[in-house]
Amino acid sequence: MPITLRPLTGADLEAALPDLARLRISVFRAFPYLYDGDEAYERRYLRTYVETPGGVLIAALDGDRVVGAATGVPLAGEPEDVRAAVAAAGLDVATTFYFGESVLEPAYRGQGIGVRFFEHREAHARALGGFTHAVFCAVERPVDHPRRPPGYQPLDEFWRRRGYAPLPNARCTFSWRDLDDATESPKPMAFWGRRLETEQARTGA
Repeated sequence: MPITLRPLTGADLEAALPDLARLRISVFRAFPYLYDGDEAYERRYLRTYVETPGGVLIAALDGDRVVGAATGVPLAGEPEDVRAAVAAAGLDVATTFYFGESVLEPAYRGQGIGVRFFEHREAHARALGGFTHAVFCAVERPVDHPRRPPGYQPLDEFWRRRGYAPLPNARCTFSWRDLDDATESPKPMAFWGRRLETEQARTGA
């Protein structure tokens, strides 16, 4: 059965949060996030997508089962340190849309779903109106990190093919507990962004 992508907002988005939490805890155990999942943190963090007008969750469905998800929200709904990091790169917080996680079960990778996650979130931001840029952030790990798998390839080239580039001077930290650690620690996050084309420019209409 082909994988279906469905944008969820409002009550439908809220109903999908347990699936998103499950995916985050599972997928983010892998390098580079090494996240030791915390259900209390998940409940607190994920409320942003429900409580901020314009939030969206793109669910990847195999039948009725959620096997992947990608999120987005107007940047104005994000914490102050995230807003400040993007503003430091010269972007207007009010006209910037923020992409959260993209998580997908390993068995479903390599089918173009990651590209479709970006396309759906970009389309959602354009449909809301008033957004000129999209941004996201990713954790930075040292090249000699002891848990870095042999042959690991970061997603930089995939993001560049989608039209995204690193945002100069845009940095912040997120804190979570790494695998095998007893406490949370701050992780450096680097931001990427691109200008959102209008629908007319995108389609050539």
